Amino acid sequence: MRDLGQALEARRQQHLYRQRRIVEGPQGPRIRIDGRELLNFCSNDYLGLANHPEVVAALKHGADAYGAGSGAAHLVNGHSSAHHALEEELAAFCGRPRALLFSTGYMANLGTVAALTGRGDTVLEDRLNHASLIDAGQLTQADMKRYGHADMDALARRLQAAQGETLIVSDAVFSMDGDLAPLPEMAALARDHDAWLMVDDAHGLGVLGQGGRGSLEHFGLGSDEVPIYMGTLGKGLGSFGAFVSGSEALIETLINESRTYIYTTALPSAVAEATRAALRLVQSESWRREHLAALVARFRTGAEQLGLPMMPSQTAIQPVVLGESESALAASAALMERGILVSAIRPPTVPKAAARLRITLSAAHSEADVDTLLTQLEAIRELWITGASS
Repeated sequence: MRDLGQALEARRQQHLYRQRRIVEGPQGPRIRIDGRELLNFCSNDYLGLANHPEVVAALKHGADAYGAGSGAAHLVNGHSSAHHALEEELAAFCGRPRALLFSTGYMANLGTVAALTGRGDTVLEDRLNHASLIDAGQLTQADMKRYGHADMDALARRLQAAQGETLIVSDAVFSMDGDLAPLPEMAALARDHDAWLMVDDAHGLGVLGQGGRGSLEHFGLGSDEVPIYMGTLGKGLGSFGAFVSGSEALIETLINESRTYIYTTALPSAVAEATRAALRLVQSESWRREHLAALVARFRTGAEQLGLPMMPSQTAIQPVVLGESESALAASAALMERGILVSAIRPPTVPKAAARLRITLSAAHSEADVDTLLTQLEAIRELWITGASS
């Protein structure tokens, strides 16, 4: 029998042990943990909608109208008019015939890949895809192959060797590096090889594109190029859940064959109502995306002036790569002492020797907040350059 205590101690010795923090209040640019208010730079609430008064009011109204829980799966009696309205609004927002709600992005990815592929088919994935996509490929009975990050020559070779139905699956915005997948090139390869292309736009929806329609709008791609589009609702839209959008036939197939849709309780209708409010704000308040883009540019300019080890990301995800897990933990702890909350990301979430501070910006931040972050990063630079104590 495996000695769990010994395994946990080994994690501690390798600086890979993970612990939760208890948050005392809502998400926002400032967050309270253990009685301390911290400037928050590790949330995925990119547009600052998680505690927006209109979104919160819609949640409360939804709870009054529908209660706290949905009671059953969508196919039993858990599919409410709020769910249906949200699906229709998401489909219209994405410019597709249909959308289908899932309880989480993880479940959307697992259920979609498994429903569309099986024994004798091929699933091709970027090596830096999110864990949910990797797990989806491993759990399906199809043959899963991975290709080097954003390496289109490697993807082309994989496509040439693929058997059966072929599904290419990729993050649109990679959650740890912040860079974008080369979606136009991927779409061209998928077309040339008669393959499906599925895009997970968890970190692009609401944030990228002139209208906030995500990475596909950013690149000018439609449903012909990317027939399977997955988005999450707990990041740019500030609520909870996920959806897959596409053709009538795709959505009906998922309703009938996706186990993670069929065999789970529907998310609360109140959450659907909150998401509908958030979606309206995404469309009516373009200043949020504009302000966020300005903050990203301001941070990158300051970070480059400080000589910080940045990655080529133009999104709200701005990693500072420090290498060893111990260095990332020390830097995160030093920032917390100075009132800044930034998570240390370590293997296996990122490759070995690529531990980092994962800094995320939000439209709820101010220019002064970003300047404070830069000041405190400058104050602790010596921590990872020479190992000096804070």
